[in-house]
Amino acid sequence: MTPRDYYEALWESVPEDSLPADFALRRRYLLGHVRAGERVLDVGCGDGRFAAELVRAGAHVVGVDVAARALRRAERIPRAAAVDLRLVAAEEPLPLSDASFDVVWAGEVIEHIVDTAAWLSELRRVLRSQGRLLLTTPAHGRARLLALALSARAFDEHFDPRADHLRFYSRRTLARLLDDLGFHDVQVLSAGGPPLARRLLLARATRSRF
Repeated sequence: MTPRDYYEALWESVPEDSLPADFALRRRYLLGHVRAGERVLDVGCGDGRFAAELVRAGAHVVGVDVAARALRRAERIPRAAAVDLRLVAAEEPLPLSDASFDVVWAGEVIEHIVDTAAWLSELRRVLRSQGRLLLTTPAHGRARLLALALSARAFDEHFDPRADHLRFYSRRTLARLLDDLGFHDVQVLSAGGPPLARRLLLARATRSRF
């Protein structure tokens, strides 16, 4: 099975009418950091729901995904017709020009990436000087890991080696990664769930000046 076949099969298993996880929380975070008129790249845009919200907010959006099935769904989402949707290859350089976006949005994508350093380098490459990277990923702080460790069944299900999540981040490890890959003004917040067991990380970082 090729990587594309794998992701096509994943999207086939997602119900047509399902909202992305933590949609309202992630939408609020995203729209709070994007201004009308900005050019935004939605990496792993999926069915286009976040891209459509960006269009509603007045942004100019390019959405890329590795699954054609996801992009076909995106074409049916209201307002997503204004999005420049493109199919890209998994784990390969993005067919996009250097320094061509004000913002890159990657919601729940980084945990699926094999070569994280190369992927983040690509996102940095397409950002303009002082451009902003916004991303979200599941949180794996100590309290969350302890809760999983207390249930053998929950632990096995969460870390099932057949699952599509390849990487697991805490606030500290995600912030360190972004800093190491050439971003600055890195901020990573935890959100959702009870205070000691947040389920989501919200990250913002800036590309250094040229």
